[in-house]
Amino acid sequence: MSCPVCGGEAQRAHRPFCSKRCADIDLCRWLNGTYAVPSLDPEDIENAPEEAREIFPAEEKTPQTRH
Repeated sequence: MSCPVCGGEAQRAHRPFCSKRCADIDLCRWLNGTYAVPSLDPEDIENAPEEAREIFPAEEKTPQTRH
């Protein structure tokens, strides 16, 4: 079995990964949303804009001053 992150040989202690580093990389990808399971549920699609605004609030815009 090869490591899903780097393709190296999987090690028993970190299976299916080759090292703790690759296991941590994979975990980070899940936590930051790189991996996602798509949904075609109409309710999920309908609620997506509100949920996105909660996760990524708009940055407050400050007026630009010209010198």
